Parts: sequence; C-alpha cells; structure tokens
Amino acid sequence: MRVLHPATLAVHAGEAPDPASKALEPAIVLSSAYAFESADDAAAQFRGEAEGHIYTRWSNPTVRALEEKVAALEGAEDAVCFASGMAAVAASLESFVVTGDHVVASQSQYAESVRLLRERLPRFGITTTFVDTTDLDAVRSAMTPKTKVLYVETPANPTLAVSDLAALAGIAHERGARLVVDGTFGTPYHQRPLEHGADIVLHSATKSLCGHGDAIGGVASGSRALVSLLRETGVRTAGAPMSPLSAMLIARGVRTLFLRMERASGSAMWLAEKLAADSRIEVVHYPGLATHPQHALAQKQMQRGFGAMIAFEVRGGLPAGKRVYDRLELIARAVSLGDVRSLVTHPASTTSASMPKDARLAAGITDGLMRLSVGIEEREDLWSDLDRALD
Repeated sequence: MRVLHPATLAVHAGEAPDPASKALEPAIVLSSAYAFESADDAAAQFRGEAEGHIYTRWSNPTVRALEEKVAALEGAEDAVCFASGMAAVAASLESFVVTGDHVVASQSQYAESVRLLRERLPRFGITTTFVDTTDLDAVRSAMTPKTKVLYVETPANPTLAVSDLAALAGIAHERGARLVVDGTFGTPYHQRPLEHGADIVLHSATKSLCGHGDAIGGVASGSRALVSLLRETGVRTAGAPMSPLSAMLIARGVRTLFLRMERASGSAMWLAEKLAADSRIEVVHYPGLATHPQHALAQKQMQRGFGAMIAFEVRGGLPAGKRVYDRLELIARAVSLGDVRSLVTHPASTTSASMPKDARLAAGITDGLMRLSVGIEEREDLWSDLDRALD
C-alpha cells in the first residue's frame, strides 16, 4: 500500500474486498483447521516455505487482517495478536529471557504485569528490578550484564508518568538488552514507540483499539524476526491466540480510533485543566498540563495530544475519594479504559490492589488516587457529573 495517513490506514490496512463474494466486510473465519492442496503443499506449509493457514491456534485469516492493520499503524514489519493484553505482556517478556536473566521494569505499571515480574518469573530463575523509568540514572544503575529486557509502560498506569523512549532505547541497546514498551495508554494515535527505538510495542487491544468494551485481546508489533519469536512463544506454544470474533470486533474499533481519540483526548485536556483549577482537588496527573513533571517530554514524544487518561486525588484523601466515586452517575464505576463511555476506578482497591502497599506507594499509586478514562460523551456533561459528585 502506498504511503497513507495513519487515519486512512486505520480504516483500510489489512482489508480488501473478498475475491469471491466482493463483500467489503472481512469474513469472520471460524474454522479451526484448513485444507491442503496436496501432501507437498502440507509439508511446505509446515516447513514455513509456503503461505497458508494450518490451524487457528497458529494463524487465522480474520486475526491476520487485524495484525496487518496494527502493524501498519505502528510502522512495524509485523504484528501478532493474543487472547488478552496480559498474554501479549507475558509473551513479550518470556520470549527474551531464560533462567538466570534479569529484567529492569517501570515501578509504575499495570499491577498484573507487576505480579508476573515479581511473583511468576522468579519461579523460573528470572529476577526483576523495579525503578522509576523517568529517572535515566536510576535505569542505568539498575542494568546489569544479565539484563536482557528493559520493560517500560508509558504513559504509566495509573500515574501517567512519561518515560523517555529514545533515551531508554539507547540504554537498553548499549547493554545488549531489548526495550519492550506497553503503549496501551498512548495508543498508535498518540505515540509510536518503534520510531523512538523500541524493539517491541504492545497493547491491551481490549482498551482503546477496540474502544467499545466488547472484546478481549492483545497485540505486539516489531520486526518480523522478533514478532515471529513472540508468535512461537505465546500463540503456538502457550496457546493464547485471539479469537476470530474478537479480531473482527477490535478491527472494527480500530477504524474509528482516530476519531475517538481526537475527541476523547481533547475532552481529557479540558477536564484536566478544570480539575487542576478546582480547590476540591489535591493534584491532577495529566501529561498535557504544564505542571506535569514530564510535560516537555510528552510534547516531544506524543503526537496529536496527550491521551484520554487522567489521574487525580480528591482533597480529603481516601474517604473523600470514595464519596466522590459513589456519587458519580454518568461516569461508570468500572475497570478497563479506552471505552467510548467514560470510566472511573480507584486503583488502590481494584486494579493495583494486588501490589504490596509499599511498592504501590513507591510507584505513586496513593490511597486516594482515582483514574478517569475519558470517553466520547459531551465534555460539559462529564464535568457536570464530576462537579456534582465533588460537592
């Protein structure tokens, strides 16, 4: 495909009219297995010498169309889809480490990713050092000769800390490690980590890529060689392929990604400014605000705005935050993010509850922190709901 704007790629990449029926909508291929033309054809496909689908745990036409779409948006050679975002995280980490290896990771990140690194991988002799990845000196100090992966989430969940991808890529590659980036909060609309030197960028496709809260999935993008390794580890061997139905729903969501993100991130900026000026709010974390510690970096590293996620603390701590949380009517009290509807959660008691308290507080996830995922509703209606709840 010739060079096209990313918004156009979001609609057209990976899609073409069906040759037989001429249908514009890609088919949902639910078959678990596929026929071979001959014994030679079967053997060639198993050796990887011929194109084709063998078994849906390995590949599927509907899922493949989504992989091509996401790869185009990320500027990647290839992409691979998984059953969930955590399957993508696990495959992206486990593909690059063996017993005795070491990982350096963001201290502020999704709690289940922390559990994988803190509780699961050590069973196999793989250790992790958690650091503030916005502090480049701390990252350098944490790296050892055994470090094989630098794992970064930016903007971070739920604190919205922004890490310098280009600088981190330099540190990782200088030490012979891979830079793996969870870009779920940024989405390909706002940032493309591969352009800054990342080796792998992954997303919980459940979130903004899907955008409608009706499908679960994960996706990782990068070079063809590295993506092939992730596919072998997470899809073929671990058996975590994305379902064809989920792939269809997520691909449909990706088509409107640019429209949704333009509106949602614009509203998030407006709401962040309103919250920051409100005396009932203790602090607001949003990369678009001049008060954000990495605002200048976000201006350089992120495109088309600063995302649809806001974190804030209500003055009065946890008791006040709980009252505000309970009084919201329009904004849904629910986990997840990136939906067309606005969602709010209290990380300390939900998404980050599995983290040890000292580690959670060190990561900036305080007892009173609230995370707001801004949807596509009218921004004035969202503010009215927040304002009434804050009263």
